[in-house]
Amino acid sequence: MGIALTLHEYLDDNHIPFEVMKHPRTHSASRTAEASHIPGGCMAKGVVLKWDDGYILAVVPASRQIDMAKVRAIIGENVELASEAEASMLFPDCDTGAVPALGVPYRVTCMVDEELEGRSDIYFEGGDHTSLVHLPGDEFGRLMYGVPHGHISH
Repeated sequence: MGIALTLHEYLDDNHIPFEVMKHPRTHSASRTAEASHIPGGCMAKGVVLKWDDGYILAVVPASRQIDMAKVRAIIGENVELASEAEASMLFPDCDTGAVPALGVPYRVTCMVDEELEGRSDIYFEGGDHTSLVHLPGDEFGRLMYGVPHGHISH
């Protein structure tokens, strides 16, 4: 499949230089980082959370786990992990489980872990389990401008 059309158009529309890399099929962001020889701290993974009557995409490094207590402290108690079916509904042109680290092109509210700030390079799933998007860290920061930031992982 390659990079999802929605994601590709969003990056092009925002004049973001990016590279698409292929990697062996994996089923987790940490395995993707490992297979691609990328530090886990530079691999951004999207975790879909159910929040009140909607959803939020929490973006954290692949080397870390979402800390629900920290997320709840920021956005409120009424938040839980979304199901894979719910995540697939939000990212319809992506394979199940291949959630990109950008919510805006899919009209999904987003929050990002401060651990991803200041990285020279950021990588994330391109919409399937074999494509990785690579962007300069400052461009990822530009895409995340205005998105709530916090320590949301451990």
